[in-house]
Amino acid sequence: MRATRHSLQFAEGYVYVADWARTNGYSTDVKAESNGHKVAVIGSGPAGLACASDLAKKGYEVTIFEALHKAGGVLQYGIPEFRLPKESVLAHEIGEVKALGVKIETDVIAGRTVTVDSLLDEEGFDAVFIGTGAGLPKFMGIPGENLNGVFSANEFLTRNNLMMAFRDDYATPIRAGHKAVVVGGGNVAMDAARTALRLGAQTSIVYRRSEVELPARKEEVHHAKQEGIELCLLTNPVEILDDGKGWVRGIRCIRMELGEPDERGRRSPVPVEGSEFDIECDTVIMALGTSPNPLIASTTKGLETTRKGGIVADNEGVTSRPGVFAGGDAVTGAATVILAMGAGRTAATAIDRYIQGLQAKEA
Repeated sequence: MRATRHSLQFAEGYVYVADWARTNGYSTDVKAESNGHKVAVIGSGPAGLACASDLAKKGYEVTIFEALHKAGGVLQYGIPEFRLPKESVLAHEIGEVKALGVKIETDVIAGRTVTVDSLLDEEGFDAVFIGTGAGLPKFMGIPGENLNGVFSANEFLTRNNLMMAFRDDYATPIRAGHKAVVVGGGNVAMDAARTALRLGAQTSIVYRRSEVELPARKEEVHHAKQEGIELCLLTNPVEILDDGKGWVRGIRCIRMELGEPDERGRRSPVPVEGSEFDIECDTVIMALGTSPNPLIASTTKGLETTRKGGIVADNEGVTSRPGVFAGGDAVTGAATVILAMGAGRTAATAIDRYIQGLQAKEA
């Protein structure tokens, strides 16, 4: 939906109300009396937090299992601090979930430390929700991607956000370099570019289509350009160049032009023969999208997945495995926070209905 003045004013009003409620300690959430049933939530990102919150309000004993040392998922490691303050906003929201009685266990890798089977069969959980997101980065498969100075946007943002590389009092190993090139045109590419800029690098974005086709939100593109980030459009990398010592010295690109529209009306980029040129840089950040980590699917019998690794689930989050539900990026692939939260809440309703159905059968 295109943002109108009315919708923007509504969004700003909502943010104001949320900020006011947080700073004044106001909350309508009430911890419910336990109904005696346990639900495990794998992943503490937006889908997992939303699912856990709704289930706790219905009286379920919910435990969230998080692989990293801090809860929040992509909210914690993927969104830059200048867009989402972690201590003042995210920590408060996670605290609200904990206040409902939700337990959060960090440093637990589902598929290794615990499995879906062990949670259901050994630890007494009545259902499991999988909200592990899509954290597996994609690369282009071009020469030089294994050089020092090449990052996935996922790694780069995680080091910066979760490991506090943006703070001078943290010795986090991160290297933005003097000149950074971000490959990709989505919101994550804009976040990575603006982060590299704040770490002191002269930054540009390389994207193989025109600005009209940029998948990033218009506001994100505007902010990036406003901050001085250069957009190198209709440009595609073909090789990352070695300085002879195993580090990046530049990136070789080729000019592109848009071909004829396909059946969907989308014009595919076509290389312009003989138009190769080099961009000098010492850091390359690949922001080409992500896919779900296959660990849980590969260790859970009877859990159907798509060819891209996403968990197959219906509109209510019901998977092919009884008692197992899923939602968010683990199902759809990389999408938005609000969609992931919606999927978590929808799954919470389905989980409640599933457990109540089991209880009725036992009676």
